Amino acid sequence: MSAAQSQTTLMAKLEALQCHFTWDLDPGRSKLLSLRDQLKDIGTEEGNSWLGHIHNLQGFIQYKLGFTEDSKCFFSKAEESIHQLRHADEGPWLVVNYGNLAWLHHHLGDKAESEAYLSKVDALMNKYPSPSQDELHPEIYAEKGWTWMKFTAEKKLLAADYFQRAIRMQPDMVEWNTSYALASRNAFQYSSTGVEADVLEKMRIAKEQDPENLYLAANYLEQRAKKGEKVEIEACELAQRVLRNPVSSYNGIHPLLRVFRNFLSRDEAIDLAEEALEKHPDERFLKRCAALCYNQKIVCCRDGCTKQSVIDRAITLHEEVISLYPHSSLRKKIDLANIYGKLRYGQAKAEQMYQELLESDLEPADKQMLYTLYAQYLFCDQNDYQRTIEYDMKSAEIPHQSDFRRNSIRFLRDFRDKSKNQETREKIAEFLKNLPEP
Repeated sequence: MSAAQSQTTLMAKLEALQCHFTWDLDPGRSKLLSLRDQLKDIGTEEGNSWLGHIHNLQGFIQYKLGFTEDSKCFFSKAEESIHQLRHADEGPWLVVNYGNLAWLHHHLGDKAESEAYLSKVDALMNKYPSPSQDELHPEIYAEKGWTWMKFTAEKKLLAADYFQRAIRMQPDMVEWNTSYALASRNAFQYSSTGVEADVLEKMRIAKEQDPENLYLAANYLEQRAKKGEKVEIEACELAQRVLRNPVSSYNGIHPLLRVFRNFLSRDEAIDLAEEALEKHPDERFLKRCAALCYNQKIVCCRDGCTKQSVIDRAITLHEEVISLYPHSSLRKKIDLANIYGKLRYGQAKAEQMYQELLESDLEPADKQMLYTLYAQYLFCDQNDYQRTIEYDMKSAEIPHQSDFRRNSIRFLRDFRDKSKNQETREKIAEFLKNLPEP
């Protein structure tokens, strides 16, 4: 076989692998940096059943960011974690990891090592075939589902399908059923009335099977609250359990704080966040959660009577979070600008912060988010309707489908229908008529 034929054969084998390098995961640098922070906040305590998946995704992210040595290190950690969790030297759960390593060594120019990992994948696939013909092994579906839950809204919805396929072939995996329930909920994440009855039932069953999973418990409680159930007693009981757990973005504190903020009391949410911080004063994730609670307290206060001590604490927390998440804090910078915008003495500061962000070099998705949120600020806090329209148009023009774009388009349609100014109505109508779909 010629060198060219050999290379073609190698590439065909690599492209046929099931791993992060072949799953069409190609977010921008901003999303990669945000994901890197999210994965760090999950925590890597011993016994985490997703630890191998976490390290696999961390390795892929580090590669995409250009840190190949770190990438290799995380892929090695993934293999080690999987061995420890499975108490076995080999199994189908290593297919994705070996596929990642085959691709990494290919990119590093190490053909022999790449082919060695390809051989390991072949050996595993032959020794541990999928129990269902013409389908991937359930372990692969599960890892693909878990990974896709971390990406775009469309991929999050597809994640539920992957978990369902895995469960059909191997129904006794508790963590897969839990993740399937959570992935099914994603379609209703921003719904004010919560999930449909069948998804709520999936969450209930998953909670019974996985009673120590407080992240699931908090999400289930939130969905019940959206249905109008009284959940205060359960929320307070769950809070005490969450506070006893190690800090992690999956220990339940984040969705539980949403329950307190949206259905119970914003002041109680702040108290819970501060109690968690008192126990773990250096945990950046808790500071991020607390900052969100303070932000909502101030932004939703209509009479401007927020105590100065609350405002000062909110500003301090936001500044800390921005420094602790230097590569993924755009939203917190916007939140901080909005806090200043709510203060009589902070108007100039808010506008300065917004202008600095508007002049910064942002990727299209981040720019779109900024335009929409700035438009909301101009409308709600400045009563500047012309500039509101201008920035909602800027957001809508970016060919990236997102909730921010949808919100801007919705606002423009509403303003077109309600405005008494004929010129404005015609201007918006003409813009929307010529707006292409992304």
